[in-house]
Amino acid sequence: MAAAAAGLSWRRVSSFTGPVPRSRHGHRAVAIRELVIIFGGGNEGIADELHVYNTATNQWFLPAVRGDIPPGCAAHGFVCDGTRILVFGGMVEYGRYSNDLYELQASRWLWKKVKPQAPSTGSPPCPRLGHSFSLYGNKCYLFGGLANESEDSNNNVPRYLNDFYELELQHGSGVVGWSIPVTKGIMPSPRESHTAIVYCRKDLGVPKMYIFGGMCGCRLNDLWELDIETMTWSRPETKGTVPLPRSLHTANVIGNKMYVFGGWVPQSAGGEISTHDGEWKCTGSFAYLNLDTTEWIGLISDCQEDKSNLLPGPRAGHCAVAVGTRLYIWSGRDGYRKAWNNQVCCKDLWYLDTEKPPAPSQVQLIRATTNSFQVKWDEVPTVEGYLLQLHADSPVPSAAGTPGTGVPETSVLSSQGGSSLHQSPQSLPGVPCPEMKVDHPSQANNVIPDNVQLSLSSNSLLKIEGKEKVAAPENKITQETMKNHADATGFKESNAPSLLPVCTSSPQTSANVGELHDLDKRTVIPDASVSSTVSSTQTMRTSQRQMAPVKSRERQWYDVGIFKNSSAVVSQFYLLPEETLNASNKMEDADVPDYRLLKKQDLFPGTVYRFRVAAINGCGVGPFSKVSEFKTCIPGFPGAPSTVKITKSVDCIHLSWEPPASPSGNILEYSAYLAIRSTQLQENPNQLVFMRIYCGLKTSCVVTAAQLSNAHVDYTSRPAIVFRISAKNERGYGPATQVRWLQGNVSVRCSG
Repeated sequence: MAAAAAGLSWRRVSSFTGPVPRSRHGHRAVAIRELVIIFGGGNEGIADELHVYNTATNQWFLPAVRGDIPPGCAAHGFVCDGTRILVFGGMVEYGRYSNDLYELQASRWLWKKVKPQAPSTGSPPCPRLGHSFSLYGNKCYLFGGLANESEDSNNNVPRYLNDFYELELQHGSGVVGWSIPVTKGIMPSPRESHTAIVYCRKDLGVPKMYIFGGMCGCRLNDLWELDIETMTWSRPETKGTVPLPRSLHTANVIGNKMYVFGGWVPQSAGGEISTHDGEWKCTGSFAYLNLDTTEWIGLISDCQEDKSNLLPGPRAGHCAVAVGTRLYIWSGRDGYRKAWNNQVCCKDLWYLDTEKPPAPSQVQLIRATTNSFQVKWDEVPTVEGYLLQLHADSPVPSAAGTPGTGVPETSVLSSQGGSSLHQSPQSLPGVPCPEMKVDHPSQANNVIPDNVQLSLSSNSLLKIEGKEKVAAPENKITQETMKNHADATGFKESNAPSLLPVCTSSPQTSANVGELHDLDKRTVIPDASVSSTVSSTQTMRTSQRQMAPVKSRERQWYDVGIFKNSSAVVSQFYLLPEETLNASNKMEDADVPDYRLLKKQDLFPGTVYRFRVAAINGCGVGPFSKVSEFKTCIPGFPGAPSTVKITKSVDCIHLSWEPPASPSGNILEYSAYLAIRSTQLQENPNQLVFMRIYCGLKTSCVVTAAQLSNAHVDYTSRPAIVFRISAKNERGYGPATQVRWLQGNVSVRCSG
C-alpha cells in the first residue's frame, strides 16, 4: 500500500549540534545546495533570526548577518535565486503587515533593502501576509494574500486578495521593478495561506504555475494553472482523490510531483464537510499531484493512525523544503482546534526520501598496496550510506570451504527498533581500517547518528565501515598513483617509467589523481583515478579506459561493506553462501545480508579486482555505478612518491615530493613528467602524452617557463596542467604519482 511505503521512508532527525531554533509557525525555508535556510515565523513573538541547517552534517548555525537586516516577519514570501534570497511582505506585528522587499546575499550573509520601481499601470503591491511568492527564471510571481483594510493595526479588517504581480530581477543582485501582467481566463478567487509552485515539463518546456488550496472564509482545495508564457489561467481536470480543503499547508516540487503536506482542514462531522467550517484541525495527511498527468495520489490519509510515531505529526504553518530528492519538514503549529488559546508548536525535524538515489560515479583508486586498495567515489547528496562490491578475476573459494579471518565488525547498525553500535573488542593487526571523512571539526565521531536507520529490509543488519578522519582542504589538489610493475614481466627497462594499461593481463596500473590550485605551497589530496601507458622513448601516452558492460550473471559480486562516506580502504571482502551469492547476482537490489554471520576473504597480491558502488537512502539501494578495475601491487617495487608540493616563482615552478618506501633496496632515481600538447591529442583527447622533464636522485625539480609553454591543459574536469612523478629501485619503476595543477585563469594555450 502506498501509505505504508511512504511511512517506512520517513526519518525523524533527533540528534543535532549547534543552536537549534525555537519552534514556531508561519516561518519559511529555502535550500541552497545542502543548506536549509529558515527565516521568520512566530511563537510568543515574531522571530527575526536567520537560522541555517546543514543537512550533510546535522548542524544548526546562526550566520553573522550584516547590512539592512529586516525586522522579523511571519507568513511572508521567501524565494531563492542561486545564492541570493528575496523576502517580501508578511506580518511584522499583530495587525500590521509589510510590503517591503529585502535581498540576502547568502554567500556573504549580507542583507540589503531593495526598492523596485512601481508598475507603469496601477499601484505596487499593498502590505499583506499569507501570499505566494514564486520564482521562475528572472521573475518572481506574487499572488493573493490577506490585507488589513484598517489603518489602525489594533482594528483588523481583513481583505482577501487575488491580485497578481510580476517582479523582474537583475542578474546577481538587485531588482528592476513590479509589473501587472495582462492575463487571460478566469483568475483564482481571493485567498491567503495557499501554495504556489512552478513546474516545467522536460519534453514540452512550457513553464506553468500551480496554485492549490488556501483560505477565504473557508478552506479551499481547488487547483489552478497559469501558463506563464501565454499568461492564461485555467482549472485543470484532475484524476484521483483530491486532498481535503486546507490552508497553511506546504507544497514542494520534486521531479514531476507536487508533494502536499499538512495544514488546517475542516473538522468533519459524520463524514460531511461543512461549507463554513467553523471547526477545523491540523492534519498530517500527505499526497502528491503528478504534474504530467494531473493525478492525485494519497500517501498518508487524514485518519491514518500512527501509534509508533513513525510519521510526522499533524501540523500547520510548518516549513517544507526539497534538498535534492529529499523532502525536509520542520516545526509548525500542532493541535486540533483553533479555539485553543495557547500556541503549541512542533519541535521535530523530519525528512523523506522520495526516490532511490542515482548511481554514484565510478569507483576511483587513491592508492594500492600488495593486499589493499584505498578507493573513493563522488558523493551523492542526501544518502545514508554506500554499498561497495567487488569482483575478483581469480577464483574465489566458497564460504563453506574457506576458514576466513573471523574479523569482527567495527560497528553494526541494526535496522530493528533504531540503531545500536557494537564496538569490536578485537582488531586485525596490519589491516588498515577504512577512513571516513568528518565534514566539520566539531563532530567527534563520524558514524551514522542514532536517529537514522539504514533499513533495507526488516531483518537486515548493515555494516558501517570506517574511522574518523579530519577533512582536508577541498578542491585544491588531487593526486594519482599509477601502479606499474612492468619489469616483473620481462618488459625491458627504458628511460621512461614502464606504465601498462589497467585492463590487460599484464601487471596493472592503478591511479591516484591530485589537483592543485594556482596558489603557493599545498599538499596533495587523493581524488580520482586514471590509467596509463608509456612508450620506450622520453614521452609517454595515457588514456582513460571505459570498462565494457558485462552481464551480472558472468560475475560473482561480493560485498566489501556499507560505508557512511565516499571512501574506503579495502583489504577484505565478505564470502556469501552459494545460494545467497546466486540470488544477489540476479538482483542488484537484493537484501543486504547480516555481515556478522559471514566469513571474510583477504585480497591477494598481483590480482585484478573490479569494483562497483551503489548509494543507499530511505527508499533502499539505488543502481550501481559503472565498473572500475584495479590491480593489487606485486611485492618489491617502490611505492609512489607522496606529499607533492608546487611552489610558483616568477619564471618557473618548483616541484617537490617525499620519497616512497622501497622494499627492495634504495631508490636509484626519480623521473618527473609533464603532459604536453600533441597532434595525437587532437585525434584522441583522452590520450595524454607526457614528456620527461627531470631524472635524478633529488626529491625536487624546477619546471621552466619554456617547458610550461608546451604544457597541455587538461579539461576532463577543471582546467589543469598534469605532472607525474615516479621512483625506481633495483626491481624497476614503481607507481607514478599524478598531480593536476589547477589553472584559475588559463594562460597556457590549450592544445587543439
